[in-house]
Amino acid sequence: MVKQRKPAKSAAAGSSSTTKKRSKLSSGKPPAPLQSPPEALKPLLETLEEKHAYLIHVDDKPAAFKRQIFAVPVAMNLAIIGLFCWRVYTMGEWYLQLMASTLGYPNETTIIAADHDFWQVVAPAIAWRSAHFLLDTVLFIFVWPWPVDFFLASRHGNPVNWRWNVGFRDDEVVVRRSRRWDTAALKHDVAFNDNGRDQMLQQIALAASPEYLREKTGYLMMNKAWNLDWGVMVDATVMLDKKMATLDDFRLLALVHSEEFGWLAIDLSDGAKPLAPEEEARRKQIFLFRDALTAVGKEDLFYRWIEVVQYEVTKPGGFTPERQAVVAKEVRELFGKEGIDFDEFWKESVGTDGIAGMDNAGM
Repeated sequence: MVKQRKPAKSAAAGSSSTTKKRSKLSSGKPPAPLQSPPEALKPLLETLEEKHAYLIHVDDKPAAFKRQIFAVPVAMNLAIIGLFCWRVYTMGEWYLQLMASTLGYPNETTIIAADHDFWQVVAPAIAWRSAHFLLDTVLFIFVWPWPVDFFLASRHGNPVNWRWNVGFRDDEVVVRRSRRWDTAALKHDVAFNDNGRDQMLQQIALAASPEYLREKTGYLMMNKAWNLDWGVMVDATVMLDKKMATLDDFRLLALVHSEEFGWLAIDLSDGAKPLAPEEEARRKQIFLFRDALTAVGKEDLFYRWIEVVQYEVTKPGGFTPERQAVVAKEVRELFGKEGIDFDEFWKESVGTDGIAGMDNAGM
């Protein structure tokens, strides 16, 4: 059976303007491209968190290639564990002695300041010990969580548990879960929130483009917009192995929850396009821009730009030309602080003076 994980409660219902839009759906169906998900996926839907959007596709990269890719984080995390074991072995006794000295049991780490010259003995000892404290604190807070999450994380599963249960296959189901951007986009029911739905569709188009899917294997698709849901990927594989679903059911689709309609899907397979032609052109431009920023080591700047725009898109009243102009100014200032002329960089990387369908390049 598919593992049951308690889904998070869905977000609160939308505002009065959202309520008014409900009456406009006289057909009783969600707006395109939202549609009912495949019947075979219903057991899996029960395990998903309603506050997130999900992207599902089949990774058809060779199993041997996936094994090589996965060997890198395994080696890195084992090296980190080895580093910590060595650190504990070499410094554990010293920390115990310091603790004993603090509790009033003199030992070789005990220094009585009154008996020594401050600058020759006390100050160097303070500096040396402080450096060790700082190093071990940084290692414990920022580095140690990596192997813990890699081997032991339980809320959404972990990579080791995924590989232990799935192994390496030529065709693997990959499930991505939305990250920070979904807080604003999915705050209200996407079936009635036009701005939120457009924002979601833009993120999906970026993450599900044929170019992106061709150049990366599933394990490398974690970024600031999407994370991998290891537990759901194990569940999906169990469904395949038990003939509860077929690979075609997982080919390429997005899933999002609606309070009104329940779980809804966006079919991205066989060339289906969730965006209008103008939005499709905009997506290609944004990809070119992202790749150019990545090439100069400014990928973080790309995501900060996306966050600024998304924040304004979700405000009441729509993304008007006036608001576009205000955000364009903010974006140019943001890039200017990093020493980049936004308009010039955009034209060099994309080849146009602005984004398709927008009056301001910063949009």
